[in-house]
Amino acid sequence: MQKELITIKDIGRKYVIGTEVIHALKSVSLTINKGEFVALMGPSGSGKSTLMNILGCLDTPTNGQYILNGIDVSRMSDNELAEVRNKEIGFVFQTFNLLPRSTSLDNVALPLIYAGASKKERDARAQKALENVGLGNRVTHKPNELSGGQRQRVAVARALINNPSIILADEPTGNLDTKTSIEIMGLLEEIHSKGNTIILVTHEEDIAQHAHRIVRMRDGLVENDYVNEEVKSVSPRLKAIQESGNDFENIV
Repeated sequence: MQKELITIKDIGRKYVIGTEVIHALKSVSLTINKGEFVALMGPSGSGKSTLMNILGCLDTPTNGQYILNGIDVSRMSDNELAEVRNKEIGFVFQTFNLLPRSTSLDNVALPLIYAGASKKERDARAQKALENVGLGNRVTHKPNELSGGQRQRVAVARALINNPSIILADEPTGNLDTKTSIEIMGLLEEIHSKGNTIILVTHEEDIAQHAHRIVRMRDGLVENDYVNEEVKSVSPRLKAIQESGNDFENIV
C-alpha cells in the first residue's frame, strides 16, 4: 500500500483587495503519495500558483486542512512554517534564487546553516550534492561564472541538501533553452528514480509530460487529475519502495 505524503481536504484561499473578494482556491482536495512525480498545470488565474504556495508552506489556506508527512500545517505560524519548509521541502525556482556573491558550495550549504550543521558537515554535504548533479568541478564558482543550466543544477543540489520529503520545482526550465531544459528534466527524472517525491509546476505541455501524473487546475478547482500514460510504468525497484512505505534513499 502506498504511503500518503500530502493530503489536502477542501482547501480554499481567498484574498480581499479593497472591496473585492478573490477566491483563488475554492475547494481543492488532493492526495500525493511518497515517490510520485506530479505535474501541476493550469492557465493564468487557475489557482496553481496559490496551490503551490500552500503546498510549499509559503502560505496558509483560508479554510480546509493540509497534512504534510503526518503533520497538520494548515494553521501554523510563520516561524513554524519556516521550520517545516527547511526540513520537509526543497525548492527549485525558475530564477534560480542563488546568492550572487556566494560560491556554488556556499549556496548549496545555505539550508544547513538554518538546520544547525557545523561548517565541516555543511561543506562535505554540499560538495557531495554538487558532485551528484555533475558540478563537482564548479564548487568555487559564483553564479555569474556559470551557465543557466549549471545555475539550475546548483539550485537542485541546494534543494536536495536536507533530504526533504518533497522537491517542489516551480517552472524550473522557464529561463532555459530547449537543450538545457531537456538536461534539467533528465536530472529531475534521475532524482525521482532514487525515490524522491517531485511536484513540478509548469505551463509547458512538453515539460509536464515528464511527470507520471498530471493535475490540471482551472478557476480555483482541480479540473483533471490523471496518470500520464505517455510515461512508461514505474521501475520495479521504485514500485517496491513505494508500496513498502519505507523511507527512500535520497540522491544526496
